[in-house]
Amino acid sequence: MNNDYLDPINSLHVPELADTTFAMDFLIRAKEAVRNTAVALTETSSPDLRVMLRKQLMQSIAMHQEITELMVEKKWFHPHDLKEQYKLDQLSAKNTIMVGNMNLFPIETNRKGMFDRTPDEH
Repeated sequence: MNNDYLDPINSLHVPELADTTFAMDFLIRAKEAVRNTAVALTETSSPDLRVMLRKQLMQSIAMHQEITELMVEKKWFHPHDLKEQYKLDQLSAKNTIMVGNMNLFPIETNRKGMFDRTPDEH
C-alpha cells in the first residue's frame, strides 16, 4: 500500500472488509436483542405483553441464527474452530491498527487529474 490514502488503488478490498464489519456488528446487535428481550420477558407480569415478548424473543433468536449461518458460510466467522477465528481476529486487529496509523487528513487533498475523467463526464 502506498502512503497516499486518497489514491483509489488503496480502496481495493475495502467493500469486503466493510461487509465483514457490518455483519459482525449486526450479529452483536442481534445477540443484544435476544438478551434484552429475555430480560424484559422475565420482568413483565402482563400476560399479553409476555406473549408478545416470547414471539419477539423467538424472532430475535432466528435472526441471530440466520446472521451466524451467513457469516459461517462466507468464512467471516468460525464459532467452532478457535484457531481459524483467532486468525481472523488477528487480521482484524492488524487492519484496525493500520487504519489508525493512516494520515487520513493530509494537508494536500487536491486529487484533480488522478481520474480518467471529470465527475461531470459520463
